[in-house]
Amino acid sequence: METNTGLIKELIFRTSRSSGAGGQNVNKVSTKVELIFDVRYSLFFNEEQKQQILAKAGRFLKDDGLIHLTCSAERSQYLNKQKAVEKLVALIEKCLRPEKRRIQTPIPDEEKERRITEKKLQAEKKQYRRKVDL
Repeated sequence: METNTGLIKELIFRTSRSSGAGGQNVNKVSTKVELIFDVRYSLFFNEEQKQQILAKAGRFLKDDGLIHLTCSAERSQYLNKQKAVEKLVALIEKCLRPEKRRIQTPIPDEEKERRITEKKLQAEKKQYRRKVDL
């Protein structure tokens, strides 16, 4: 896993017993991992990047201003820690990715024509449905 050790030093891990698969292991080993990351006090990012992450973190950003991620997919605490860090890295990359600006293009003439003919057909259908006064 390619992650800078500077970022890993800023992470807090909490473990607890996980539900789900694992047999008797579930009842005695804390395999569920909760990763907590405080973006505001991170030395790894500049202020602009911190603001971007906080603005786009969405449901992972809690009321206390910390990013919380949980992982209980694996039966091993070590693997769950790895997956949680991978999730965090993916989230940060997504938050820092610049948004593509939409380039507005004109509506093609063929599309305009198709729409007009569709409207005419619809109007014709409705014309036949009308009651005729005699």
